Amino acid sequence: MNEKFEHLLLRAQQLIDRIEAVLPQPLAAPDWTTAIAFRYRKRSTGYGTLEPVRHVGVVRLSDLKEIEPQKDKIQRNTLQFVEGKGANNVLLTGARGTGKSSLIKACLQEYAARGLRLIEVDKADLIDLPDIVDVVSERPEKFIVFCDDLSFEEGEPGYKALKSILDGSVAETTPNVLVYATSNRRHLLPEYMKENLSYTHTEDGEVHPGEVIEEKISLSERFGLWVSFYPFTQDEYLIIVAQWLSSFGLSSGDIAAARPEALVWALERGSRSGRVAYQFARDCSGSRSSGQTSV
Repeated sequence: MNEKFEHLLLRAQQLIDRIEAVLPQPLAAPDWTTAIAFRYRKRSTGYGTLEPVRHVGVVRLSDLKEIEPQKDKIQRNTLQFVEGKGANNVLLTGARGTGKSSLIKACLQEYAARGLRLIEVDKADLIDLPDIVDVVSERPEKFIVFCDDLSFEEGEPGYKALKSILDGSVAETTPNVLVYATSNRRHLLPEYMKENLSYTHTEDGEVHPGEVIEEKISLSERFGLWVSFYPFTQDEYLIIVAQWLSSFGLSSGDIAAARPEALVWALERGSRSGRVAYQFARDCSGSRSSGQTSV
Protein backbone atom coordinates (compact mmCIF):
# COMPACT_ATOMS: atom_id res chain seq x y z
CA MET A 1 0.00 0.00 0.00
CA ASN A 2 2.79 2.42 0.92
CA GLU A 3 4.54 1.80 -2.40
CA LYS A 4 1.33 2.52 -4.32
CA PHE A 5 0.77 5.69 -2.32
CA GLU A 6 4.33 6.89 -2.94
CA HIS A 7 3.93 6.09 -6.63
CA LEU A 8 0.74 8.16 -6.76
CA LEU A 9 2.49 11.07 -5.03
CA LEU A 10 5.35 10.88 -7.50
CA ARG A 11 2.97 10.87 -10.48
CA ALA A 12 1.03 13.78 -8.98
CA GLN A 13 4.23 15.79 -8.51
CA GLN A 14 5.28 15.08 -12.09
CA LEU A 15 1.90 16.25 -13.31
CA ILE A 16 2.14 19.45 -11.26
CA ASP A 17 5.63 20.11 -12.63
CA ARG A 18 4.39 19.75 -16.20
CA ILE A 19 1.46 22.09 -15.57
CA GLU A 20 3.71 24.71 -13.98
CA ALA A 21 6.10 24.49 -16.92
CA VAL A 22 3.40 25.65 -19.36
CA LEU A 23 1.82 28.28 -17.12
CA PRO A 24 2.88 31.93 -17.64
CA GLN A 25 5.86 32.73 -15.43
CA PRO A 26 6.60 36.09 -13.80
CA LEU A 27 9.16 38.13 -15.72
CA ALA A 28 12.60 37.56 -14.24
CA ALA A 29 15.38 40.16 -14.22
CA PRO A 30 18.39 39.33 -16.41
CA ASP A 31 22.01 39.85 -15.46
CA TRP A 32 22.16 43.57 -16.14
CA THR A 33 25.97 43.53 -16.31
CA THR A 34 26.07 41.42 -19.48
CA ALA A 35 24.95 44.12 -21.94
CA ILE A 36 23.81 47.71 -22.42
CA ALA A 37 20.83 46.68 -24.56
CA PHE A 38 18.18 44.02 -24.03
CA ARG A 39 15.37 42.59 -26.14
CA TYR A 40 12.04 41.44 -24.73
CA ARG A 41 11.04 38.10 -26.23
CA LYS A 42 7.76 36.26 -25.75
CA ARG A 43 8.15 32.49 -25.57
CA SER A 44 5.73 29.91 -26.93
CA THR A 45 5.07 28.84 -23.33
CA GLY A 46 3.43 32.22 -22.72
CA TYR A 47 6.06 33.98 -20.63
CA GLY A 48 8.59 36.59 -21.69
CA THR A 49 12.29 37.05 -21.06
CA LEU A 50 14.70 39.94 -21.25
CA GLU A 51 17.57 38.75 -23.43
CA PRO A 52 20.89 40.63 -23.61
CA VAL A 53 21.88 41.93 -27.05
CA ARG A 54 25.42 40.61 -27.36
CA HIS A 55 26.47 42.69 -30.34
CA VAL A 56 24.96 46.17 -30.26
CA GLY A 57 25.34 48.13 -33.49
CA VAL A 58 27.84 50.93 -32.92
CA VAL A 59 26.51 54.27 -34.16
CA ARG A 60 28.04 57.52 -32.94
CA LEU A 61 26.25 60.84 -32.78
CA SER A 62 29.03 62.28 -34.94
CA ASP A 63 28.16 59.71 -37.65
CA LEU A 64 24.71 61.20 -38.19
CA LYS A 65 24.72 64.16 -40.57
CA GLU A 66 22.12 66.66 -41.79
CA ILE A 67 19.76 66.08 -38.86
CA GLU A 68 21.33 68.55 -36.42
CA PRO A 69 18.07 70.06 -35.02
CA GLN A 70 16.64 66.60 -34.37
CA LYS A 71 19.91 65.39 -32.90
CA ASP A 72 20.08 68.36 -30.52
CA LYS A 73 16.56 67.73 -29.19
CA ILE A 74 17.02 63.98 -28.65
CA GLN A 75 20.49 64.34 -27.13
CA ARG A 76 19.36 67.08 -24.75
CA ASN A 77 16.33 65.09 -23.59
CA THR A 78 18.41 61.93 -23.12
CA LEU A 79 21.12 63.76 -21.17
CA GLN A 80 18.50 65.27 -18.86
CA PHE A 81 17.09 61.78 -18.32
CA VAL A 82 20.51 60.31 -17.50
CA GLU A 83 21.20 63.15 -15.06
CA GLY A 84 17.90 62.55 -13.25
CA LYS A 85 16.35 65.79 -14.46
CA GLY A 86 12.99 66.28 -16.14
CA ALA A 87 12.73 64.48 -19.49
CA ASN A 88 9.97 63.38 -21.83
CA ASN A 89 8.87 60.29 -23.68
CA VAL A 90 9.78 60.80 -27.33
CA LEU A 91 7.99 60.12 -30.62
CA LEU A 92 10.21 60.33 -33.70
CA THR A 93 8.19 60.49 -36.92
CA GLY A 94 8.77 61.14 -40.58
CA ALA A 95 10.45 59.89 -43.71
CA ARG A 96 11.93 56.41 -43.72
CA GLY A 97 15.68 55.95 -43.52
CA THR A 98 16.39 59.42 -42.15
CA GLY A 99 18.09 58.33 -38.93
CA LYS A 100 15.29 57.98 -36.39
CA SER A 101 16.36 54.60 -35.00
CA SER A 102 20.07 55.32 -35.49
CA LEU A 103 19.77 58.46 -33.37
CA ILE A 104 18.38 56.47 -30.43
CA LYS A 105 21.14 53.86 -30.76
CA ALA A 106 23.75 56.63 -30.93
CA CYS A 107 22.43 58.14 -27.68
CA LEU A 108 22.72 54.71 -26.06
CA GLN A 109 26.39 54.53 -27.06
CA GLU A 110 26.97 58.09 -25.87
CA TYR A 111 25.52 57.61 -22.37
CA ALA A 112 25.89 53.88 -21.65
CA ALA A 113 28.90 54.57 -19.44
CA ARG A 114 26.67 56.83 -17.33
CA GLY A 115 24.07 54.13 -16.74
CA LEU A 116 21.79 54.37 -19.76
CA ARG A 117 20.30 51.07 -20.92
CA LEU A 118 17.89 50.17 -23.71
CA ILE A 119 15.11 47.56 -23.87
CA GLU A 120 13.66 46.86 -27.31
CA VAL A 121 10.02 45.80 -27.26
CA ASP A 122 8.04 44.71 -30.31
CA LYS A 123 4.62 46.25 -30.86
CA ALA A 124 2.93 42.88 -30.33
CA ASP A 125 4.47 42.61 -26.85
CA LEU A 126 3.56 46.07 -25.56
CA ILE A 127 0.74 44.51 -23.58
CA ASP A 128 3.50 43.21 -21.24
CA LEU A 129 5.01 46.67 -20.80
CA PRO A 130 3.77 47.05 -17.19
CA ASP A 131 5.66 43.86 -16.24
CA ILE A 132 8.85 45.16 -17.85
CA VAL A 133 8.54 48.46 -16.01
CA ASP A 134 8.04 46.64 -12.69
CA VAL A 135 11.24 44.64 -13.21
CA VAL A 136 13.43 47.72 -13.81
CA SER A 137 11.70 50.19 -11.50
CA GLU A 138 14.09 49.65 -8.57
CA ARG A 139 17.27 49.57 -10.67
CA PRO A 140 19.79 52.45 -10.48
CA GLU A 141 20.18 52.56 -14.27
CA LYS A 142 18.06 54.62 -16.62
CA PHE A 143 16.08 52.60 -19.18
CA ILE A 144 14.81 53.60 -22.60
CA VAL A 145 12.01 51.31 -23.79
CA PHE A 146 12.53 51.37 -27.55
CA CYS A 147 9.64 50.65 -29.95
CA ASP A 148 10.77 50.77 -33.57
CA ASP A 149 8.46 51.40 -36.52
CA LEU A 150 5.45 51.71 -34.26
CA SER A 151 1.91 51.84 -35.63
CA PHE A 152 -1.38 50.30 -34.62
CA GLU A 153 -4.47 48.96 -36.29
CA GLU A 154 -7.89 49.37 -34.74
CA GLY A 155 -8.39 47.38 -31.53
CA GLU A 156 -4.83 46.14 -30.98
CA PRO A 157 -4.26 45.44 -27.24
CA GLY A 158 -0.78 47.02 -27.14
CA TYR A 159 -2.33 50.42 -27.93
CA LYS A 160 -4.09 50.77 -24.60
CA ALA A 161 -1.15 49.31 -22.66
CA LEU A 162 1.22 51.91 -24.12
CA LYS A 163 -1.30 54.67 -23.59
CA SER A 164 -1.61 53.74 -19.92
CA ILE A 165 2.15 53.59 -19.33
CA LEU A 166 2.80 56.94 -21.01
CA ASP A 167 0.24 58.85 -18.99
CA GLY A 168 -3.01 57.87 -17.40
CA SER A 169 -2.33 54.86 -15.22
CA VAL A 170 -3.23 54.94 -11.53
CA ALA A 171 0.40 54.05 -10.78
CA GLU A 172 2.94 56.86 -10.67
CA THR A 173 5.26 57.14 -13.66
CA THR A 174 8.55 55.32 -13.00
CA PRO A 175 11.33 57.96 -13.03
CA ASN A 176 13.99 55.66 -14.50
CA VAL A 177 11.98 54.62 -17.58
CA LEU A 178 11.18 56.55 -20.76
CA VAL A 179 9.59 55.35 -23.99
CA TYR A 180 11.26 56.28 -27.29
CA ALA A 181 9.23 55.25 -30.35
CA THR A 182 9.76 55.71 -34.08
CA SER A 183 6.95 55.74 -36.61
CA ASN A 184 6.03 56.82 -40.12
CA ARG A 185 2.62 57.87 -38.76
CA ARG A 186 2.28 61.03 -36.70
CA HIS A 187 -0.77 59.72 -34.83
CA LEU A 188 0.25 56.01 -34.86
CA LEU A 189 -3.14 54.88 -36.21
CA PRO A 190 -4.49 54.70 -39.79
CA GLU A 191 -6.47 57.74 -40.85
CA TYR A 192 -9.44 57.65 -43.19
CA MET A 193 -11.18 60.31 -45.25
CA LYS A 194 -14.57 59.53 -43.69
CA GLU A 195 -13.26 60.57 -40.29
CA ASN A 196 -13.07 64.17 -41.48
CA LEU A 197 -16.87 64.14 -41.57
CA SER A 198 -16.93 63.88 -37.78
CA TYR A 199 -15.63 67.43 -37.37
CA THR A 200 -18.19 69.90 -36.02
CA HIS A 201 -18.45 73.63 -36.68
CA THR A 202 -19.75 76.26 -34.27
CA GLU A 203 -21.67 79.38 -35.29
CA ASP A 204 -18.59 81.56 -34.96
CA GLY A 205 -16.58 79.30 -37.29
CA GLU A 206 -14.61 77.19 -34.79
CA VAL A 207 -13.77 73.65 -35.88
CA HIS A 208 -13.83 70.77 -33.36
CA PRO A 209 -12.61 67.23 -34.09
CA GLY A 210 -14.97 64.34 -33.50
CA GLU A 211 -14.47 61.52 -31.01
CA VAL A 212 -12.67 59.26 -33.51
CA ILE A 213 -10.11 61.95 -34.31
CA GLU A 214 -9.66 62.79 -30.62
CA GLU A 215 -8.97 59.14 -29.81
CA LYS A 216 -6.33 58.86 -32.51
CA ILE A 217 -4.58 62.02 -31.38
CA SER A 218 -4.71 61.06 -27.69
CA LEU A 219 -1.89 58.50 -27.86
CA SER A 220 0.65 60.62 -29.71
CA GLU A 221 -0.16 63.57 -27.43
CA ARG A 222 1.10 61.55 -24.47
CA PHE A 223 4.61 61.71 -25.86
CA GLY A 224 6.02 64.89 -24.40
CA LEU A 225 8.52 65.43 -27.21
CA TRP A 226 7.74 65.12 -30.92
CA VAL A 227 10.66 65.13 -33.34
CA SER A 228 9.98 65.18 -37.09
CA PHE A 229 12.33 63.97 -39.84
CA TYR A 230 12.16 65.00 -43.49
CA PRO A 231 13.44 63.61 -46.82
CA PHE A 232 16.96 64.69 -47.72
CA THR A 233 17.80 66.95 -50.62
CA GLN A 234 20.37 65.78 -53.17
CA ASP A 235 23.11 67.87 -51.55
CA GLU A 236 22.28 66.54 -48.09
CA TYR A 237 22.28 62.99 -49.42
CA LEU A 238 25.74 63.46 -50.97
CA ILE A 239 27.10 64.91 -47.71
CA ILE A 240 25.90 61.80 -45.88
CA VAL A 241 27.43 59.56 -48.55
CA ALA A 242 30.74 61.38 -48.20
CA GLN A 243 30.68 61.01 -44.42
CA TRP A 244 30.12 57.25 -44.60
CA LEU A 245 32.72 56.76 -47.34
CA SER A 246 35.21 58.67 -45.23
CA SER A 247 34.41 56.46 -42.23
CA PHE A 248 35.15 53.44 -44.42
CA GLY A 249 38.59 54.85 -45.22
CA LEU A 250 38.15 56.22 -48.76
CA SER A 251 40.26 59.21 -49.80
CA SER A 252 38.77 62.58 -50.72
CA GLY A 253 39.54 61.86 -54.38
CA ASP A 254 37.68 58.55 -54.28
CA ILE A 255 34.75 60.19 -52.50
CA ALA A 256 34.48 62.88 -55.18
CA ALA A 257 34.69 60.25 -57.92
CA ALA A 258 31.88 58.26 -56.30
CA ARG A 259 29.32 61.11 -56.45
CA PRO A 260 27.80 60.10 -59.82
CA GLU A 261 27.58 56.47 -58.68
CA ALA A 262 25.86 57.58 -55.46
CA LEU A 263 23.25 59.52 -57.43
CA VAL A 264 22.53 56.56 -59.72
CA TRP A 265 22.27 54.30 -56.65
CA ALA A 266 19.65 56.61 -55.09
CA LEU A 267 17.76 56.94 -58.39
CA GLU A 268 17.51 53.17 -58.76
CA ARG A 269 16.10 52.86 -55.25
CA GLY A 270 13.77 55.83 -55.48
CA SER A 271 15.09 57.35 -52.27
CA ARG A 272 17.83 59.67 -51.02
CA SER A 273 17.59 58.56 -47.41
CA GLY A 274 20.42 58.16 -44.94
CA ARG A 275 19.90 54.41 -45.07
CA VAL A 276 20.39 54.37 -48.84
CA ALA A 277 23.53 56.51 -48.44
CA TYR A 278 24.96 54.03 -45.92
CA GLN A 279 24.11 51.06 -48.14
CA PHE A 280 25.85 52.71 -51.09
CA ALA A 281 28.90 53.50 -48.97
CA ARG A 282 29.20 49.88 -47.87
CA ASP A 283 28.92 48.64 -51.44
CA CYS A 284 31.28 51.26 -52.81
CA SER A 285 33.98 50.74 -50.18
CA GLY A 286 33.78 46.99 -50.69
CA SER A 287 34.05 47.22 -54.47
CA ARG A 288 36.93 49.72 -54.27
CA SER A 289 38.88 47.37 -52.00
CA SER A 290 38.36 44.50 -54.46
CA GLY A 291 39.23 46.63 -57.49
CA GLN A 292 35.73 46.51 -59.00
CA THR A 293 33.32 49.23 -60.04
CA SER A 294 30.52 50.02 -57.55
CA VAL A 295 27.47 50.32 -59.81
